[in-house]
Amino acid sequence: MTFPFINSIISWFLKKRKHQVELFLKYPIDVQNELLLKLINAAKNTEFGKQQNFASIKSYEDFVSRVPIQRYESIEPLIERCRKGEQNLFWPTPIRWFAKSSGTTNAKSKFIPVSDEAIEGCHMKAGKDMLCLYINNNENAKLFTGKGLRLGGSSAVYEDNNSYFGDLSAIIIENMPFWADFSSAPRQETALMSEWETKMEAIINETIHENITSLVGVPSWMLVLLNKVLEKTGKDNILEVWPNLEVYFHGGINFNPYREQYKKLIPKDDFKYYETYNASEGFFAIQDRNNSDEMLLMLDYGIFYEFIPMDQYDGESSKAIPLSEVKKGVNYAVVITSNGGLWRYLIGDTVKFTSTKPYRIKITGRTKHYINVFGEELIIENAEEALKAASNKTNSEVKEYTVGPIFMNDKENGAHEWIIEFEKPPKNLAFFTEMLDNSLKNCNSDYEAKRYNNMTLAMPKVHQARKGLFYDWMKAKGKLGGQHKVPRLSNERSFIDELLKL
Repeated sequence: MTFPFINSIISWFLKKRKHQVELFLKYPIDVQNELLLKLINAAKNTEFGKQQNFASIKSYEDFVSRVPIQRYESIEPLIERCRKGEQNLFWPTPIRWFAKSSGTTNAKSKFIPVSDEAIEGCHMKAGKDMLCLYINNNENAKLFTGKGLRLGGSSAVYEDNNSYFGDLSAIIIENMPFWADFSSAPRQETALMSEWETKMEAIINETIHENITSLVGVPSWMLVLLNKVLEKTGKDNILEVWPNLEVYFHGGINFNPYREQYKKLIPKDDFKYYETYNASEGFFAIQDRNNSDEMLLMLDYGIFYEFIPMDQYDGESSKAIPLSEVKKGVNYAVVITSNGGLWRYLIGDTVKFTSTKPYRIKITGRTKHYINVFGEELIIENAEEALKAASNKTNSEVKEYTVGPIFMNDKENGAHEWIIEFEKPPKNLAFFTEMLDNSLKNCNSDYEAKRYNNMTLAMPKVHQARKGLFYDWMKAKGKLGGQHKVPRLSNERSFIDELLKL
């Protein structure tokens, strides 16, 4: 069977899905309300369903009155019981898979339950839709005349108590249908290798002689791979290696800092970039138009959505609204109820709606201070914990600080740049930096993964600020006193660059 024939067959099946997408585009609220009642009915005899009296819930209003908004810490005891073999706790069908994600204040890692329904009806369905939407927008697309290069996380899947955990990407690869695996590179065994440097070398060796037509992966990781491909082949750009490359499906972190670097690597005017919004908790949105900076919220993946206006945000005590009440331009925290057994769960992301007919969104950030330029998901609790540990080890005291990214370029990896004003400075700033880096690795598994052998993140760069630097900076901005605070973590460099000039 030739690739052109496969291309035409698969394209035909994918285009049929477009009619189902059109249903939730036309009746979004009906689709969501019907889905909520279906989820509640499915889980009414679980332990959680009985506790919350799911059997009596007949409407969204009933649901809100019965079920509280929850964070990971609230449900961690149930998840740990499930990981040890108990079932029917928060979802009726057996849960064998857990997506390992970055940690919370209390734990290095989270383990998000991934049911069979979530794998098939959310993540796999989204993978098909990603291709479906692209092909419907590009009638001359020839994706399946070649292969898609997939670059997942750095962890394989591990077994524990007859359950399995690992990066979500590894879980998806383990469960991938034959046709998707057949049209993907590298091979499954290579894609699931856990040692990152060995895996990168294997991927390059397997793919440089393939006909690669698409790329799928996180921008920071993919950038490392593509630069290594050029090193290996001695070519000037990626199109000299893969001349039929036509699209990059990306997600996970903000793409804008990397855009110009990709244009240099892939110098093709009609090359397409398609953004996706997926996480351990589910697959939420897909760019549905060429050359767009917004994504279509996918409403039939087994996920019921609620939203909290950020100007009213109060964590688990917040009042959420359903999709029918959202407005364009408002910053919302996202709350989901899913076919993986998550009930009114705060995923930590914030979005704005750019359209409500249909519902399209942009990701705006996180509900807390964070840096996620390289997929490290560094939150303020991580930074505070690491600073405390480093200070204790160096007999120093931190007064003020801020952190921003050093973006990757073709000569060096990215890093975090810290400006710290000490009340009591360390005797050796280099040793303090080393202790800070080690502490961040200890409290954040995603940061630890990105720092592995300096592959994506290099050692942090720490500046010792002069006395009064932050005071002078805030004064110059007219922000002394009151509720004004020094911004701690940022995904861009404006604060760092301003402070370095003072």
